[in-house]
Amino acid sequence: MSSGSGDAGSWRGRGRRGGQEVRGRGRGPPGGRGGYPPEGEGRGQGDRVGGRGRSFGGGGRGGGGRGPPAYEQHPPASQPGYYEPPPAAYAPQGPYAAGPPPPAAPRPAAPPSLPPPSPAPPPPAAASTEAAVAQLTGLSFSRPSGLDAPFPRRPDRGGTVGQIMKIRVNHFPLQIADLEIFHYDVVISPDITIKRINREVIRELSRAYHSSHLGNRLLAFDGVKNAYTAAPLPFESQEFEVSLPDDRPAPAAGEAQPRRPRDRSFKVVLRLAGRASVSQLMEFLAGRQAEVPQEVLQAIDIVLREQPTRMYVPVARSFFSPDLGPRASIGNGVEAWKGFYQSVRPTQMGLTLNLDMAATAFLEAVMLPDFVQRLLNRHSLHQPLSDAERVQLRKGLKGVRIEVTHRGQMRRKYRISGLTTQPLHALTFPLTTPDGQQQVVTVEAYFRQHYSLALQLRNMPCVTTGQGDRINYLPLEVCRIVEGQRHNKKLNEVQTSQILVHAARKPFQRESEINQTVRHNAYDRDPFANEFGIRVSPQMATVNARVLPTPTLKYSDSGGERTVVPQVGAWNMMNKRVLTGAVVRRWSLVNLSRLPRPAAEQFARDLAHMCNITGLQMEQRMCVPMAGGHPAQMEAILRNLARQLTPPQQAMPDVDIVICILNEGNGPLYGNLKRLCETELGIVTQCCLANKLGKGKQYLANVALKINAKVGGRNTALVDSIQRQIPLVCQEHTILFGADVTHPAPGEDNSPSIAAVVASMDWPEMARYRALVSAQAHRLEIIQNLYTCTQDSSGMLQHGGMVRELLISFYRSTGHKPQRVVMYRDGVSDGQFAAVKEYEVAAIKKACASLEESYQPRVTFAVVQKRHHTRFFPFDSRNRSTTDRSGNALPGTVIDTGICHPTEFDFYLLSHSGIQGTSRPTHYHVVHDENGFDSNTLQRMTYSMAYTYARCTRAVSVVPPAYYAHIVAFRARFYMDADQFSDSGSQSTAFEPAPAAVPPSTVTGTSATTGESSGSRSSRSAGEVVVRPLPPLQGRVKEHMFFC
Repeated sequence: MSSGSGDAGSWRGRGRRGGQEVRGRGRGPPGGRGGYPPEGEGRGQGDRVGGRGRSFGGGGRGGGGRGPPAYEQHPPASQPGYYEPPPAAYAPQGPYAAGPPPPAAPRPAAPPSLPPPSPAPPPPAAASTEAAVAQLTGLSFSRPSGLDAPFPRRPDRGGTVGQIMKIRVNHFPLQIADLEIFHYDVVISPDITIKRINREVIRELSRAYHSSHLGNRLLAFDGVKNAYTAAPLPFESQEFEVSLPDDRPAPAAGEAQPRRPRDRSFKVVLRLAGRASVSQLMEFLAGRQAEVPQEVLQAIDIVLREQPTRMYVPVARSFFSPDLGPRASIGNGVEAWKGFYQSVRPTQMGLTLNLDMAATAFLEAVMLPDFVQRLLNRHSLHQPLSDAERVQLRKGLKGVRIEVTHRGQMRRKYRISGLTTQPLHALTFPLTTPDGQQQVVTVEAYFRQHYSLALQLRNMPCVTTGQGDRINYLPLEVCRIVEGQRHNKKLNEVQTSQILVHAARKPFQRESEINQTVRHNAYDRDPFANEFGIRVSPQMATVNARVLPTPTLKYSDSGGERTVVPQVGAWNMMNKRVLTGAVVRRWSLVNLSRLPRPAAEQFARDLAHMCNITGLQMEQRMCVPMAGGHPAQMEAILRNLARQLTPPQQAMPDVDIVICILNEGNGPLYGNLKRLCETELGIVTQCCLANKLGKGKQYLANVALKINAKVGGRNTALVDSIQRQIPLVCQEHTILFGADVTHPAPGEDNSPSIAAVVASMDWPEMARYRALVSAQAHRLEIIQNLYTCTQDSSGMLQHGGMVRELLISFYRSTGHKPQRVVMYRDGVSDGQFAAVKEYEVAAIKKACASLEESYQPRVTFAVVQKRHHTRFFPFDSRNRSTTDRSGNALPGTVIDTGICHPTEFDFYLLSHSGIQGTSRPTHYHVVHDENGFDSNTLQRMTYSMAYTYARCTRAVSVVPPAYYAHIVAFRARFYMDADQFSDSGSQSTAFEPAPAAVPPSTVTGTSATTGESSGSRSSRSAGEVVVRPLPPLQGRVKEHMFFC
């Protein structure tokens, strides 16, 4: 005798060890059958010892037998099974049929680590990335030898579909002599963590010992511990003594006794660490070696960076200087400097130097009072600071380097550690007089007596330098900001806008500036490049590109235009109705702006009218009267509205959407509103800015598209997908995933990283998505919560994770289990490819196997990169057959030869039309492929999907699943408690410290995911900072595209 039961909302199969009787729970018919997907969880009971159930929703195994896998239970009545071969009419036609369709890849064998799923091990305390990944995944990290590269090789010689054209790219061919490069470890004592000082030490060593001990060899140094030479030094290990000119700060007010001069002597040990041959790199470039010789590549890169490091201000991989272009003030004491990025890249044409223009923020080198005025937006500093100003000033000045001006030419330098609580006129310190007497004097009197300075800003605090009992006081009026300091704090909205304007250049302007920079750098006269036999071409590389055909979009048959072919990446909604219009019966409006009530009500009527014209079925009248009030009353207004909309005996409001009108520049209001509605009230919202409401029908149409997507409709879809003409993904049920991780801004050490995963919920259209988010360890790039497996108190395995939940959602939405999985993973740098692939592909496979042991869909995993520096430059920016209005290459321009990886499967795709500046193509790199994509299929599919982004009628720059994941990850920062994490938000720039590729050793447990994901225990990151779970999404929010 056996019975099974299931709980709604869970598909976990369960068996229960034990004897005669185990209580079941939930619903489910007797006979050993667990609940089908809507019920989910089954427990077996019977006379035999029960084992663990392992199907989607199957009952317990052993104790009374096992029900059929949930994937095979209760298929929809209209479906004979779970995979129907497409009829002949669906065979690929048109441009996709340029060649024979690629053969289906053989079904992958089950990885040995998959059946049975094992409990997730604790994150590793490993000495290397490889060891850490092995501990996390249970997979070996060993790399194949010979030609078996760790990533898929390019399946062909590149794509063939599209109009071929020539294009210039900002890669400069590079040649290097076939020589050995010698690597030396550098140890500097005392240990210095500032690269600038380390470089000064090594330059002084090279100057002092160049001929006597170094054999006239030049040292290329990375600023940390690695130096390279083009020939061996006369020793294997040698210790040197190096002295730098004394740069200690002079005594300042508050320093009772003069200090001994600081020791500026250093000991430097150079020790031969290894050697590498350039011939290894040539073998890799020729495709005869799978592993890129990173040692050689790194050495060449450091050699070419040595001379620019001496000429400019280095910031990460870029260099900046006022000599490279005019500076521009961007507000609050910050200015934008121009510079360039430089990196050596291995490509199909050999080594290239990728050089691109850049801009970043520096502090203005002005007197400190001027800086403070600009920072605080004050006209005068004669009045005392408010508490808010003091906090802002302390935050803005901490860590800033200053030089003093009251000692003539002796411009000693300090680093600000804080502010005094007392103003200048009241600030005192103990002073020892020449005769040994102790007395207390004010800072104001000290500077008047010793330097004859009558300080004017008597109500301003002093800045402090030093720590502990060595704190010194410096009045603002004797301090000047040291030139060349990068502003390393988050820019505000105005500053960000200004720096983007400063950096934006039309393609032909950017191309000219890049060429000018190459000439200015004079690589042919670079002594380090010449020593290593490196020659950089002064001409940009010219490569073949193709412009892919524009896809055709499908709209509703009830509209005037049923299909549209966009022109230059854009179209409009005139005479068109959305493909699937949502039904909006209950909606309301909240006015939190200065817009008068009659105008807000008129906007509501106009919007409802436009929604119906666009194809939605929207009630013309609101279900409750419009609410409104001051922005400070937002929470009370929305909570009251939620109570009005919540029927008796229900927990969540019965409303499809609430329109919210906000003022422009609303500060934290938008984020607070989204957090409240999405994680507490369960209300889907659409925010509109009051200053945009008068922009006419185009604005209303755009809002209507967002509303339709948010409440379950489909705006458009590809004709090729509807007709199943896209090979592979339209031949079998396919789920598209997008994933991204956002990291907190520098200095936000208590903030977690946020991982987001979205997945398509329809097929073959692939136009509707669902999203899940999860907090995880600080600056951890690997997504921890793709799949989780833990044991409960009774020893039962609990399977969870974002991928698993989204697979279940796809099944519930379509009635089919996906046979193909395509993941577009954003935010991964080149150095993290291997770790992310090994962990995240394994997690996807384990999530699948946890649903059904034999379930092994074919997986393709492609990394999406926007933070690269490759740019396209058409030959003639005025030729509209090859460029758009902005002078950029046309949407659909793809490059997969010349500048791509020598052997692996990657391409650059410019999928959007440029508006301002030079468009950045997106780089797609396939790191795992079981589906057998060829270049034509993957490129065309990726490009075509750029036209299905739900929020606008333009092709976007990144494939929509990855774009949505990026938006969702940033949205989730609003969900964190304001008092738990600072409001600095998150940022991800090329100049940040690289996020960890694997979890740090102190991470324990898993972090919670919004929606329904399991694994809700907190985790800890380095420094034992608890990662609190994010609040779950509520009500209808989690079921729809709330992020549109």
